[in-house]
Order: sequence, then C-alpha cells, then structure tokens
Amino acid sequence: MRSNALLFATAIVLSSIIFGYAVINRNRPQGTVNVTGLGEQNFTSDLIVWEGNFSRSSANIQSAYANLEKDREAVTQYLVSKGIPQEQLVFNAVITNPTYDQNYSSDGRYMGQTFTGYQLNQSLVIESQEVEKVEKISREITELLNQGIAFYSQQPRYYYRDLESLKLEMIAKATEDARIRAERIAENSGAKLGNLISANMGVFQITGQNSGEDYSWGGAFNTSSKNKTASITMKLVFEVD
Repeated sequence: MRSNALLFATAIVLSSIIFGYAVINRNRPQGTVNVTGLGEQNFTSDLIVWEGNFSRSSANIQSAYANLEKDREAVTQYLVSKGIPQEQLVFNAVITNPTYDQNYSSDGRYMGQTFTGYQLNQSLVIESQEVEKVEKISREITELLNQGIAFYSQQPRYYYRDLESLKLEMIAKATEDARIRAERIAENSGAKLGNLISANMGVFQITGQNSGEDYSWGGAFNTSSKNKTASITMKLVFEVD
C-alpha cells in the first residue's frame, strides 16, 4: 500500500514537471530568421602551367624523327637561355600519325587516298612558380619561328597553391557576414537573436577579376586569369526571441 502511494506521488511530480516544460515551450516565440552571407577576396595566382607543341612531317619516318629531335634541342636551348631551369621542361611522348592525300576524280567522285608520309608531334609542359617570367616567355616564343621551328603555344593556366586555406578564410568571412545581417534584422524587428539552427555552405567560385564571368551551378574555377576573385556564400538560420 505504501509502495503504491509512493509511485502515485512520483507520477504527480513528473507530470507537473512535464506540464510546466510544455507551458514554457508553448509560450516561447518560435520565430526564425534566414540570412545569406558572402565571403569574397581578390588574390593573385602563384603557379603557372604553360604548354606548347611542335611537329615535323616527312615521307620517311627516320627523317621526321631526326628533324623533331633537332627542334627539341633548339626549344630546350631557347627556354634555358630565357631562364627556365632544364628540369622544369617536361617533354611528352612523341605522337606519330600517318598522312594521306585524298583523291577525287574530275567529276568529284572520291577515288581513295594515297599515303604521303608521317607527321610527328611533341608537346612540352612547364610548371613554375615564377609566374611573370613564364608568362613573358609564352608571349615571346614566336621567336622560334625565325629558327624554322613551328612552335604552337597554348594560353597559360594560372593556379593558387594554398587554395584550401583561402576557402576556409572565405567560409569564415561569409559566416560572419551572415551573422551580422541576422543581428541587424533582429534588432530592427525589436527581437533578440537566438541560437543558430542550421548552416549551409554554398558553392565555392573562382572567377577572373573584373571579367564579368558568370557563376556556375557546380562552381566556377577560372584558370585563364592571373588575378582572380574567390567567393562563397553561407546560408544561416537563427532563432529569434
């Protein structure tokens, strides 16, 4: 009997606690504020990757290889004379393609093809932290034409080595920007900013400075501009009291 009375008393106490908590939560405002913050920073690339290629054609494959090897030596000497360390010159494997002439009759009918020889192509890649130097050489490489070397230069690509640290910095900036926006909204509404409910990171974007480049749904990653702008958004949801 005494045991039943103790259980009954305990149930009354627990019911009172639960009811009181429910009253507190029922009377508490459930408003939230949703804000989006932006983190943005300009930076300059500290790594350049530049590629080019040259080729030789001949009816005889040995002759084509010999001429291509001479071109390779001339390209190496030229770049080393411009201040590029030889160990930074990465020559890829030679690509060999047979060449043909297409034959047509006087009335335009296709008559097959005739083998004319081989075309050999070799590409070169330079990766360097001396961005300005390599950038300048890439513009002057046409000087090799005076040596009879048909060197085709591609547009340099620009990168930033400490991209992860930059991304973390942008996230911090975007989060702080969103928090300040939320505080101002709450203050102007006569409310008090409460706890953070959720935080969602937007897509990390890298665009060329002053380029008018559009953002991409999956994230833009500009490699054609030396000077870039990094940006990211953070969407935060706060309680307001």
